[in-house]
Amino acid sequence: MIKKNDFIEIEFTGKIKDGGEIFDTNIKEDAEKAEFDLKQIKPFIIAIGNNMIVKGLDNELEGKDIGNLSINVTPELGFGKRDSKLVRMIPLKAFTEQKINPQKGMQLSLDGNVAKILSNSGGRVLVDFNNPLAGKELVYDVRIKRKVDDENEKVNALQDFFFRKRFDFNKKEKEITFKLKDAEKQIEKFIELMAKPFEDILGLKVKTEIVKEEKKVEKKE
Repeated sequence: MIKKNDFIEIEFTGKIKDGGEIFDTNIKEDAEKAEFDLKQIKPFIIAIGNNMIVKGLDNELEGKDIGNLSINVTPELGFGKRDSKLVRMIPLKAFTEQKINPQKGMQLSLDGNVAKILSNSGGRVLVDFNNPLAGKELVYDVRIKRKVDDENEKVNALQDFFFRKRFDFNKKEKEITFKLKDAEKQIEKFIELMAKPFEDILGLKVKTEIVKEEKKVEKKE
């Protein structure tokens, strides 16, 4: 039985319940149907109960066994309810100054958020800043493939999720040291800020070490 902080590898496809539109998957066949970028399709390893997936799915996976599941997720435990306050009227000038011609149905990134253009008339643009999946009931078809016991796989799963990148590391007793190259020195503070999950989930205190790169000497004939 799977419990909190257990690591599992899953295959999944998330669909909008009303209509069955696929919005997320790591299964190649479903990704091809949805015309997703296949380069992004890869195994997905998560630590249960640590908000690495939507809350409703995370909650339901705890207590389950290896195998196939179909899980319904309500808006409250998915991407939230729609909020009318997030639908705003913005002057057209704000878009034209950025050389954007807003058209109904267009999705774009504004202030770091995904926004959808609802209308454009009279010099004013109606924009919806709600998550596109807000207010939607979702269905996840999930296959729990295995429990992950290898410590290196666990560390790399957390690196993938929190760092979006993998660094070489050494693990000694209750301490893990990520090795950074000189050019990555600016990332050191970021890794320290994101260290808490490694301590909470794996019981590992995080350190960083800058590794000097050896210069290659070309032999002259």
